[in-house]
Amino acid sequence: MINELRMIKHLMDIIRIDSPSRRERNVAIRLEEEMKDLGAECFYDDAGDKVGGDTGNLIVKVPGTKKNAPPFFLCSHMDTVSPGEGIKPIVQDGIMRSDGTTILGSDDKSGVSIIVEALRSLRENDIPHSDIEVAFTICEEVGLLGAKFLDTSNFKSLYGIVLDSSTPQRLVLRCPCSDIMDVKIHGVEAHSGLCPENGISAVEVLSDAISRMKLGRIDHETTANIGKVNGGSAINIVPGLVEVKAEARSHDPEKLDVQIQHMRECFIEAAQSREMFLDEERLCARAEIKTERVYPVMNVSPQANVTKLVLKAADNLHHDIELHTSGGGCDANYINEKGIECVNLGTGMYELHTVNEYLMIDEFRRSAEIVFETIKLHSESN
Repeated sequence: MINELRMIKHLMDIIRIDSPSRRERNVAIRLEEEMKDLGAECFYDDAGDKVGGDTGNLIVKVPGTKKNAPPFFLCSHMDTVSPGEGIKPIVQDGIMRSDGTTILGSDDKSGVSIIVEALRSLRENDIPHSDIEVAFTICEEVGLLGAKFLDTSNFKSLYGIVLDSSTPQRLVLRCPCSDIMDVKIHGVEAHSGLCPENGISAVEVLSDAISRMKLGRIDHETTANIGKVNGGSAINIVPGLVEVKAEARSHDPEKLDVQIQHMRECFIEAAQSREMFLDEERLCARAEIKTERVYPVMNVSPQANVTKLVLKAADNLHHDIELHTSGGGCDANYINEKGIECVNLGTGMYELHTVNEYLMIDEFRRSAEIVFETIKLHSESN
């Protein structure tokens, strides 16, 4: 019952609407109009004010035809990464791509179009269904900020589907929590040709700290990375400041805490090991460290109602699907923490965040079919 051609056209239309993080308003307005055409109630929350954006999350309430059935929740994000303005989508041989100068924007507008098509198909085929609650979120690509500030008191759903993964052959149940570190290593500047002995190199301190650190794959649940380094003032000056951005993530919050503490200690110990006396004054390096929990862990049970519903829907449609653990976060991390149990279903998008991004049309349709069938099963079981 999914209208593939209509869904493709919808996706290409909204892909052409620029929507970098914090500038999703034009896409939101388009979706609001479409949802109101389906008889939905639409409103915006205050997440945009909290993140400095031009719109909040778009909240949609589609009235059901089965009044005694509990509501079902759906979610996709509206923002895209760079380079994502002036996208020109094309479809050829069952694959959607950009013209190669930008990303495609299927992350996550493919999820948005799947939701829109599922709702349209329910209505035009007169399929009995519960109330459906939708969150079209903002700022997912800059730290899941829309989901972080989503007020779930606006929803009555107990569970649902987030559409923001690669293949619909995988149902993501587990995503890690993540911390970021902002580190400033302060050394002592000196002329590197005239008096290098009067300086303490912040670069050397950083090098020492990294040499002490466990990075990369820590264990099967935990990873860590030094992602960005910036510092120094001139090639003939002993660098007095280096700024570092790092991250760690784990499916076990306790392991994440241990890894972050380990990295913190490496920075501090490396700084404390560098000292000198200049004119009888003791000078030493120091590490200024700030950490932030970017998003919480997601861990949905294979026995959860929503998991079993999606698996049953895929089985009914003879679509292969397996349970999956992801190394990245998604809106579902925050939504689960806020009390709506959500799994993350793929939409057929690959090579995300690159100009080589593409969408497999058959998987795109398959994902929509699974969502449609899951809503039917949910309504029939209540």
